[in-house]
Amino acid sequence: MICFFFYYAVSLLFFAVEHQSTMTKDLISGEVLKAVFPLLDGEDLVSCMLVCHQWRDIARDDYFWKCVCSKRWPSICKRPPPSLSYHKLFVTFSRSQPPQPLPPSRLSFDDLEFYIDLWSEQRLVFSEAVSGTALLRGIKNPPPGIPDALKVHLDSDDYKMTMQVEPRFSLSLGRMITVSILVSRKDTNQIARIVNQSHFGYVDGNAFRALAYDYLNFAPGHPFVSGIRAWVSLLFMANNALRITDVFGIEIDFCDAASSENEVLWLLDMLDWK
Repeated sequence: MICFFFYYAVSLLFFAVEHQSTMTKDLISGEVLKAVFPLLDGEDLVSCMLVCHQWRDIARDDYFWKCVCSKRWPSICKRPPPSLSYHKLFVTFSRSQPPQPLPPSRLSFDDLEFYIDLWSEQRLVFSEAVSGTALLRGIKNPPPGIPDALKVHLDSDDYKMTMQVEPRFSLSLGRMITVSILVSRKDTNQIARIVNQSHFGYVDGNAFRALAYDYLNFAPGHPFVSGIRAWVSLLFMANNALRITDVFGIEIDFCDAASSENEVLWLLDMLDWK
């Protein structure tokens, strides 16, 4: 919304045009605008640039934008950036910038192989090498009688990688249940760790999921990336106080940081590959 000073300028302009016959309208209006523009904030000055060519040309004077910037960042007027105008400074940094879309990843799920091992104490209960494309396909034939809460979760738009477990198995909650996941890539013949002996420390009986997580290790080329977790979920049919029964699926996601296939691939590409 144009502030009071803008309306004041217009009033002065009409008064000047009416009473000063020896001066052109453009000259009168230009002098009035130059007196008022330094009093405006940035948003109003931007609006003024849209009025007409004359107003736009006058408002391009960087002096007016220096006045705007001095109100928002007074210190920058003491030692201005060497190659950035005050107009550019305001336009670039005065508003929050939308996140930039990621370019397509160099990595593909066709190149990936996941190695998943599940232990109950010292007993191996599940061990499988799964292709990246198989994880993308997900669970195509969920078992009959799947709990409604879990069905809603699997049908949601949240990005996740899921595989079906065959044959199904049950686990005792009184034992230490852990999972390890490695991933290899065919394009570079390297391998990285996603999860290392992580404990399923939380069982959500309402959602029919047991969850474990581990923090990802990134390559030295990404030293400031940290605190991103890989989550592993066991999907089961039923549970009681001592057991989770009929584990039929395993789910992997990186919901802390990645919510699309492209974002997951960028995240995996940054791992500490050996």
